[in-house]
Amino acid sequence: MPAAAENYRMSMITLTGLRKSYREGSNQRVVLNDASAVVAAGEIVALVGKSGSGKSTLLNLISGMDLPDAGEIRVADVVVTRLTEHERTLFRRRHVGLVFQFFNLIPTLTVGENLRLPLELNDLLTPEKQAELTQLLREVDLESRRDSYPDVLSGGEQQRIAILRALIHEPRLLLADEPTGNLDADTGRVVMALLQRLARRRQMTVVIVTHSDEVAAIADRRLEMHDGVLREPAPGHA
Repeated sequence: MPAAAENYRMSMITLTGLRKSYREGSNQRVVLNDASAVVAAGEIVALVGKSGSGKSTLLNLISGMDLPDAGEIRVADVVVTRLTEHERTLFRRRHVGLVFQFFNLIPTLTVGENLRLPLELNDLLTPEKQAELTQLLREVDLESRRDSYPDVLSGGEQQRIAILRALIHEPRLLLADEPTGNLDADTGRVVMALLQRLARRRQMTVVIVTHSDEVAAIADRRLEMHDGVLREPAPGHA
């Protein structure tokens, strides 16, 4: 992996002219059509739009899970779209935290093992980091669940662990795809308050895909996906 991609600290996301389409039978469906945007360092941005409008596709492109048909994705000084698949995997492992609607905890690992995994993958499993892990579990009232498996946790508990796992290795970028979509309203508020608090504390840049106005309200700014194009809503129409 290029030295710049391995050692830098991410400061912003710049998307330029992104195009992405998929083959559906005999038709080509355009998902992104000249999508461009800039997200500043430390900013929390909500990405909103109708179902199927390309929000999750855009998150996958930013993370390097997929590549656009055209356009450029730059995270700080790294052009993600120029990295090989292996380089993108290393980039994502070290510099990106991911939170999903359905938690995606590894069912055969305990809570503690799920949280240690990103530290082990990044060679960061130091005594200091293990102490921090314990402190974070205390902060979210789940220290007693350290040796439990995900299937005995409630949805809210699993999502709190998923958020801790996404940020334990101190990425500068957190991408969350409908993080409250599988939770009731009250639990969703607790989870989003946790995400916001920890992201602010660590000065992380965050992009949240959501259908919820309540979730979007924690963001500094909204971006709307409409007909494959990113745009900021007009004042009074957020």
